[in-house]
This record gives sequence, structure tokens and C-alpha cells, in this order.
Amino acid sequence: MSPTTPTTLIPAPPHHPRPRGGDDAWTELIEAVRESGQYTTRSEAERVTRIVLSALGGHVIGDERVDLARALPEEAARVVAAQIPVTRRLTAAEFVESVAARIEGATPATARWDVSSVLSVLPDLVGDDLVTRVLAQLPPGYALLFGRADLCPTA
Repeated sequence: MSPTTPTTLIPAPPHHPRPRGGDDAWTELIEAVRESGQYTTRSEAERVTRIVLSALGGHVIGDERVDLARALPEEAARVVAAQIPVTRRLTAAEFVESVAARIEGATPATARWDVSSVLSVLPDLVGDDLVTRVLAQLPPGYALLFGRADLCPTA
């Protein structure tokens, strides 16, 4: 480039969070889940995080899936992106049941705790706007799993 060539920096669109890479970001995510779910060990929090993000990865599609992967730590992004999109979206209760089936000895109540422990830390990590977009493509009932009020529009 010559000294006279103008340089224009184009900022990323506001709905595209900057990627969070490296082991530190993954460690921060796992620690946030460990604290949220009151898990006694990091390995337990990591196992639950992988299972829940894996389950979520099949339900988020399109730009929201791409943006979610960009906003998550690299390891978490790989877990989400590796999932094949589902052919039928599960209700929130069915989603929790599907997670319970992946965790040895889990009940729907303990799986709901696990799901909420992971999903409720995502808004701080990826941003409220992206979570709102993800929730818009999921069936009703998921907002509570993300730690939000599940407000239904009036008819």
C-alpha cells in the first residue's frame, strides 16, 4: 500500500460478537458454569457444559448458529458447530429430557438444573441481543432455561 492509499477500517456489525479464543475463555466459561450450578469440581462443570452445548448446537441454525459459535470460546464453539441440525425442534421440556438421557443417573429435575446452569451464563458471555435472537428461533419455554422471564405476548 502506498502512503497515499486511504485505509478504511470497517467495524464488525453490532450483532456479530467478537470471537473469544483460547484456553482462558474456556476456563472462564467452565468456572462460570461451576459457580452457577454449584458443581464441586471443574470436571463435572465441564462435562455438563459439553453435554448441554452439544444438545443446544443441533437446535440453533442459520446466522444465530454462526454468531453463537463466534461469540463462544473456541472449545465451546467446536461443540456447538459439530452438531447436525435437528429435523424437529424440541419443546423446552423435551430438550431437558434429551439432556437427561445423556447424563448418567439424571432425572428431569437434575437435568433442568444442569441445562439452566449452562444456558444462564451465556447472556453475559455472548450478549443479550444474540440470546434474544437464539430464543426467537426456539419454541416457547426456553427463556426460563436461559435465566429470563418467559413472557408470552398477549392475544
